[in-house]
Amino acid sequence: MIKTIGRHPLLLKAVGSALAAYLRFVRRTNSMVIDPPGIYERIGSEMPAIVAMWHGQHFMMPFTKPDGWTTRVMISRSADGEINAVAAKKLGIELIRASGSQKAHQIAKRGGMRGFIEALRALKDGEIVALTADVPKGPARVAGPGIVQLAKHSGRPIVPVAVATSRSIELDTWDRASVNLPFGRAAIAIGDLIRVPADADDEALEQARLAVEAGLNRVTARAYELVGRSDG
Repeated sequence: MIKTIGRHPLLLKAVGSALAAYLRFVRRTNSMVIDPPGIYERIGSEMPAIVAMWHGQHFMMPFTKPDGWTTRVMISRSADGEINAVAAKKLGIELIRASGSQKAHQIAKRGGMRGFIEALRALKDGEIVALTADVPKGPARVAGPGIVQLAKHSGRPIVPVAVATSRSIELDTWDRASVNLPFGRAAIAIGDLIRVPADADDEALEQARLAVEAGLNRVTARAYELVGRSDG
């Protein structure tokens, strides 16, 4: 997207602000249900937690945050990420500017280690940390190891979360991005908590990673089911 509009900071800020305004409009014009009912009250004592989401399903995620819950979202330092960061700030979400990578030599370049440390500090300070479980650019909807490592070292649980709307435009991108549309129905689906022991070995970490992947697929399918659609 950004290749067609340029990379000037003022332009990125304007696009991010417009995106935030558009998403507020989408939220106001979609009736919202939360599944399961009463879930926020039940998991409140478990906060702070690590909120997991899929790439491409993230646009409406700021509206999953209840009032009074301080949340930071991890967003890349790319130009596209800058647009998302501006929108997130406008919608009341604090930022961690970093992203993971499929290639080890790119982790430092993308601020991955610094972001990991910042996320640990945020969780220690009682702030929720939200991040995409899959790593750009692909494969889509395959959880990377970073989120389970964060859970292991922080001692905080992972919560799979998905949002869907009855009307959306599906883009032909690596992450199968869904652009939510107004004048319909919306659903937030929240999954079971996933815990990673501090002494988890490689096998246990892999099992946790698979659990995150399965949990996100379940809540994504459930969110779409609640709005009368199938995912994909």
